[in-house]
This record gives sequence, C-alpha cells and structure tokens, in this order.
Amino acid sequence: MAQHTDHQRRATTGGRGEATPFEWRRDRLVDAGFPRGLATRLARDARYDLHALIELVERGCPPSLAARILAPLDDAPLAA
Repeated sequence: MAQHTDHQRRATTGGRGEATPFEWRRDRLVDAGFPRGLATRLARDARYDLHALIELVERGCPPSLAARILAPLDDAPLAA
C-alpha cells in the first residue's frame, strides 16, 4: 500500500494535516486500486467492510466485483 507524504496528506485534507474518517477510508481504497469514484461511494457507506474490500482486491478480485460481493443486504425482512 502506498504511503502518503506530508504534502499529499495536506493537499487531501485541505491543509489540516489529519484526514477525516471518510478521507482515510477513500484514500485506503484508492491506494488498493479502486477507481476514485467507486472508492468515494464505498467510503461514504460505513456498512462496507473496508478491510474485506481491500483483501478481496489484493487476492485478484476486480474492485467493482468486490463491492458487489460485500454490498450491504437490503433492509427487507428475512423470509421465515
């Protein structure tokens, strides 16, 4: 995984020096190979397991398929 330099971190965080949880999640996904748009969408949804997404991609799964595999289930009631 690529390490961000202080300059990159300041640029990403608007000069604040610390990333928000959303920015941190998005940056980890981008570093793992997710397209920025998909990474942004996934990072905003805390129901996605960030580590599981990255692990699937590291094992060769395309990012879009990893997102589909780990997509949160609908809130529909379970059939008995």
